[in-house]
Amino acid sequence: MANVSSSNGLEKRPKLRFPGFDEPLVKFEIGNACEQLKETIDPRTTPTKFYAEYSMPAFDNNRKVARVQGKDMNSARKIMSKPCVLINKLNVRKKRIWLVEHPEKNAVSSTEFVPLTSTMMSLGYLNYVALTDRFTNYMLNCSSGSSNSQKRVTPDDIMDYVITVPSLLEQVRVASFLETIDSKIQAQQDLIELLKKYKRGLISDLFCEKSTQGWTTSRYYFSEIAQRRGEKYDPSSGIEYPCVELENIEQETGKILATVPSIKQGSIKNIAKSGDTLFGKLRPYLRKYAFVQQTMACSSEIWALIPSDVVLPKFLFYLVQTDQFLRVANISSGTKMPRAEWSNIEKAEFYIPDLPVQRKVVMLLEGVDKKISFADSVLIFLNMIKAGMLQQLFI
Repeated sequence: MANVSSSNGLEKRPKLRFPGFDEPLVKFEIGNACEQLKETIDPRTTPTKFYAEYSMPAFDNNRKVARVQGKDMNSARKIMSKPCVLINKLNVRKKRIWLVEHPEKNAVSSTEFVPLTSTMMSLGYLNYVALTDRFTNYMLNCSSGSSNSQKRVTPDDIMDYVITVPSLLEQVRVASFLETIDSKIQAQQDLIELLKKYKRGLISDLFCEKSTQGWTTSRYYFSEIAQRRGEKYDPSSGIEYPCVELENIEQETGKILATVPSIKQGSIKNIAKSGDTLFGKLRPYLRKYAFVQQTMACSSEIWALIPSDVVLPKFLFYLVQTDQFLRVANISSGTKMPRAEWSNIEKAEFYIPDLPVQRKVVMLLEGVDKKISFADSVLIFLNMIKAGMLQQLFI
């Protein structure tokens, strides 16, 4: 290999190495140990043939490879003829790094990926090198383009990156250790998704139009169940409240990820108070809702719903998560940026049980939410461990 140097013992070393490994490290550019898979194909020339497509959407969909016919692809693809690591050129901050040890039959990748293969270093190790903050920061500095979302690096930028690596045996050991953490992360993600699915099923059963539980229910228009809070917050008043924007509400979980001081927002906001339910009226299919614990300001794209006397505050929070409510909310105006219409929602009819039954429903669903919250905290902890290991094991 060209441009290869060994550590003399005075250079930086990883903060953490596994016992039994003390061989000198080797420094080289990625291009000296890896090669690109450059062969391309235009799938449109074989319109009925099915390809295993490794694309950006497939990566974002939990790395689920898409089965696509050639006629449905509108541009050339790279042929994945060997095991490889896919490194994204576009919007590198998102770290779309994909280790493909066993490409499926007729595997092709988006040209937004650079597929790298190697017989000289562990692909598993290369995968984790590409996930380090050091590599990402290097890629960000190399990025160019008209906007942040369209900035790219070139394949040469990736091939020029200088890495310092241990022996092949130690590379395999490091990759195996991090893969174990990744497997625990995946198992935790699967658990969270299973709990969410269970919760969706419970809500579907508990909030059906005529409950199968034998409960006595009464029919109400939604306008009899809740009203929109009409109070506004003006930053010029000098009173400061935490402010939540639509993007700060996590999809489907009801978790408010962050707030900012509303006095700095420079525009009049809606007011929400303890016991209100927030519902994102912009693109309602995204399922953005939250339960308010303290007075806050919120974006004009968020409704603050006040429960009436016929429902418990937390029961209303779960009611807006039902498919029935979302079906009504999704009858919206606008095509590019659809918004829920209150005139549709207020006339929708719902069957509501009495307050003692509502308490039982709330207790049951709150129990599931607590399990999801705990599982999510474990996932955060595992990701923190992985991030720490990436800092400790690589330089």
